[in-house]
Amino acid sequence: MGIEEKLPSGVLLSTVEGLAGYMRKASFWPATFGLACCAIEMMTSGGPKYDLARFGMEVFRASPRQADLMIVAGRVSQKMAPVLRQIYDQMAEPKWVLAMGVCASSGGMFNNYAIVQGVDHVVPVDMYLPGCPPRPEMLIDAILKLHDKVQHDTPFGKNREAQIRDLEAEALVALPTGDQRGLLR
Repeated sequence: MGIEEKLPSGVLLSTVEGLAGYMRKASFWPATFGLACCAIEMMTSGGPKYDLARFGMEVFRASPRQADLMIVAGRVSQKMAPVLRQIYDQMAEPKWVLAMGVCASSGGMFNNYAIVQGVDHVVPVDMYLPGCPPRPEMLIDAILKLHDKVQHDTPFGKNREAQIRDLEAEALVALPTGDQRGLLR
């Protein structure tokens, strides 16, 4: 027996969080933050062949005040880290971060003092996308997984603020990639 038989015609039951999650996932507004070769793949995914517009991501926003998704595409230098954090702080709530590529996720092949060894040391990351550079299909898949996360896992109000504080505290105490065990030096 389906839901159609249990409910009268024209009635739909949901929660406010469920409805808001559905609306949020269908209307991401990404901020333009391309730093290296991954940015070319990010731009390609917005083109006519891959068409991110069909997922509610019509335009990449130039202003952080109009964006709620930051796709960090490429390596982040120590000089760029404060700028990245400033842009993240200016973004509208709720906001999400996708680390695109191995350089944004863990520093990649640049294991030196000039490159941040993972953007999660600067901002809380919601989704990691591996690859060097990841293909546009992989970016679309990561965005669809982020859609699912946003629709089902995002609390409101004080619960969301507590979740953000916990994520940021976890990111700040994270062990730098170079200090983790099992890595070659």
